[in-house]
Amino acid sequence: MKDQYDVKEVLASQLKETIKYLGATLGETIEAELGSDWLARIEQIRHDGRHSSQGEDDSTTRLASTIASLDNQSLLTIGRAFAQFLNLANIAEQEFNSKAQQNMPLSEYFTQLLDDEKPISRAEVLSAIESLHIDMVLTAHPTEVTRRTLIHKHRALASQLQLLHNEQLSELEERKVKARIADLISQAWHTEEIRSIRPTPVDEARWGFSVIESSLWEAVPDFLRDLNDFLVTKFDSSLPLDAKPVQFGSWMGGDRDGNPFVTSKVTEEVLLRARRRSAKLFLQDINELYVELSMNACSEQLRAEVGEVKEPYRTILKPLILKLETTRDGTESSSKWIQNNDELLGPLIVCYQSLLNCGMQVIANGALLNTIRRAYAFGVHLLKLDIRQDAQRHADVFSELTRYLGLGDYNQWSEEDKQAFLLRELNSRRPLVPKNWMPSDEVKEVLDTCQVIANNGRAGFGIYIISMASEPSDVLAVQLLLKESGVDWPMPVAPLFETLDDLNKSPNVMNALLNIDWYRGYINGHQHVMIGYSDSAKDAGSLAAGWAQYSSQEALVKIAEEHQIKLTLFHGRGGTIGRGGLPAKAAIHSQPPGSLKGGFRVTEQGETIRYKFGMPQLAKRSLSLYASAVVEAIISPPPEPKQRWRELIGDMAELACENYRKTVRYDEEFVPYFRVATPEQELGKLPLGSRPAKRKPSGGIESLRAIPWIFAWAQTRLVLPSWLGVMRAVEAVNTSDNKAEVQQMIEQWPFFASRLSMLDMVFKKADPAISEAYDKRLVPDHLVHFGKALREELTQSMQSLLSITGHEHMMEDDPLGRNSMNIRAGYLQPLHYLQIELLDRIRKAEASAFTDDDVATLERAMMVAITGIAVGIRNTG
Repeated sequence: MKDQYDVKEVLASQLKETIKYLGATLGETIEAELGSDWLARIEQIRHDGRHSSQGEDDSTTRLASTIASLDNQSLLTIGRAFAQFLNLANIAEQEFNSKAQQNMPLSEYFTQLLDDEKPISRAEVLSAIESLHIDMVLTAHPTEVTRRTLIHKHRALASQLQLLHNEQLSELEERKVKARIADLISQAWHTEEIRSIRPTPVDEARWGFSVIESSLWEAVPDFLRDLNDFLVTKFDSSLPLDAKPVQFGSWMGGDRDGNPFVTSKVTEEVLLRARRRSAKLFLQDINELYVELSMNACSEQLRAEVGEVKEPYRTILKPLILKLETTRDGTESSSKWIQNNDELLGPLIVCYQSLLNCGMQVIANGALLNTIRRAYAFGVHLLKLDIRQDAQRHADVFSELTRYLGLGDYNQWSEEDKQAFLLRELNSRRPLVPKNWMPSDEVKEVLDTCQVIANNGRAGFGIYIISMASEPSDVLAVQLLLKESGVDWPMPVAPLFETLDDLNKSPNVMNALLNIDWYRGYINGHQHVMIGYSDSAKDAGSLAAGWAQYSSQEALVKIAEEHQIKLTLFHGRGGTIGRGGLPAKAAIHSQPPGSLKGGFRVTEQGETIRYKFGMPQLAKRSLSLYASAVVEAIISPPPEPKQRWRELIGDMAELACENYRKTVRYDEEFVPYFRVATPEQELGKLPLGSRPAKRKPSGGIESLRAIPWIFAWAQTRLVLPSWLGVMRAVEAVNTSDNKAEVQQMIEQWPFFASRLSMLDMVFKKADPAISEAYDKRLVPDHLVHFGKALREELTQSMQSLLSITGHEHMMEDDPLGRNSMNIRAGYLQPLHYLQIELLDRIRKAEASAFTDDDVATLERAMMVAITGIAVGIRNTG
């Protein structure tokens, strides 16, 4: 253990030196373009920023004064410099994490588990591994603020850092590597870092494809190979050829909830592009196999398929190559493309079995096995596309239809009448929708989407998710729409329970559904339910939402057991605590016991995709962490909370919700303060993802999406949605009579411990002094008291958390993480004061003598500052 700690200490020291080296190289780039005076100015700002972040008032005053004295163009240059510094720090840390985790966590964990004193048998471990099913869904609301062209350069830079840290590097090789690093840094500096236009949903999908191509394509078979090697070594067993412990889905091009830009035509295009990208990747693999599989000896089965030829393996692969080329090029009708996985896997498996039969196991288990593993993981569709739509859009279809048919208005019916109508039509053999009906554009779009599903078949799709589901009819409505559109296979339909009320009602809704005979027959023993983390936290605060999510899952697990069905819970987590974000192990172990029996399905979004899966080594590490956490939770599930713990957390949740809503919902000064104290309004101009910032353009704070809601508070370092009301509620319950029980909850209940652990991280990222600086410059006098009160609660909450955990500092249990944040603090400080200056100038632009060019420069600088801060704190939404 000590050796491992020493290695991490060495790597941590190396990380500091690497960041210093990259910063110096960026400085040389800036000096080459702008001159030594500019470099000196940036260095002075960096120096003041570092000391300001450590609490030195003189440095803070000088930093603010320097930035205030700069002209608009100079503010843009400063913003670009420090945003680039933070990008380089992230790249260095990413490479550091990759190096620090070269040993496979999965293997290490299992070895430790088997050697433990716990009475866990090898059979239990093997059974848990065999039942492993993890479904990761790449989502379509990129809080990813970095352009793809820069991501490509950053990835190349990380590769060069790996080479630089190779101890066997010669002096000549080192000079070449450093020259390439300088080249890439210069390229990044001279590249526009801000998108000029918002990405389209198709652009987002292409970004998702590139994650597969650049990282997961290599990482998945490597992960499976290591898992197989562990099974062979420890159990004299192996993964089945068709094992799919990890699969990938996507919302990119399928998530139309509140996004008018995701249309049926977009979904159709994304499906076709995915097939073409898959064909491209498999074609590369199989062309390499064609070169390698030149041997003549083969099995009788292969010989029977190809006849008496000299190169049987090449012969059977040739037609597959031609079909993949047709698909990749898209030059002919899609009916001539490769259609399904059987067409892809058939020739590969025949080759594999033939090689084994002929004693060529080494060849069979080389590149060919990797390709087969990829075929099972990704398939000809590359990613299974989920469809998501708001429940009201489905109801509106039937409202318009029933009015056209003279049956009344579906939207005005009772829930009982809706269910009766839907079930009657689901059991009917006649079509419901008249051929001559001309629906409105919005209704037609819903019907056209269902038609796309029918036209493309089940292999390309994951599940259909219903946002804001609150009644059984919301689920039945989708199933009737699919039936009417000709979908002849039981597409899984998952209600998404998002708000606090919907989470609390979810057991009753699902119980009612499962008591319907037709419905139980339709689902064939398997139900998906999605748990929403973002909107519930925005609605009720993080603690109340967290307990509602836990209680809902617990109840759903019991209902599934009563009805003898397999339940797959789909976790709609984001990267922040305000959106349910937790480290993989903490997230999995904080779930109720039994919730993993039906597999583990989770969203991966935005910048977290790049941080977890941006490079093959990181992706392999992330897959291993997920797998080890799921297997551990299956073998040693977390304890069921004691009744007293339930009572205490229930009291805490109720008080936390009251505290949160008292400020966010009921205080009339909250919205005016939020609008001026954060860059919320300016965020709407940032071309992040394809979705609008609000579900309803005319809506107020209640319609603001969870992502910009959290993003705005993170920018000012108040990070309010993640902590507001929580510690006051914990303190109120943690009385002298309850202290012993609360301490037990911390030590023995992963759910409660994870809540405090995430607050620990949030409080390390929070900075009351920065928030106060925003208020001093931007908030009118009559609202200053509001921000002051929030910061007082934040400070008290920090002290309360340290007291209850017995720690002296935030993130005491994670010194490397704390060190990482401390490194970033000095670079973030100038960006915050830059953003304050920019917000003030932009908001006063109308009264100032600024030209249109001036305003454009200010707005561009603002976008750079927003993205730089997001990169630095590594959380947006």
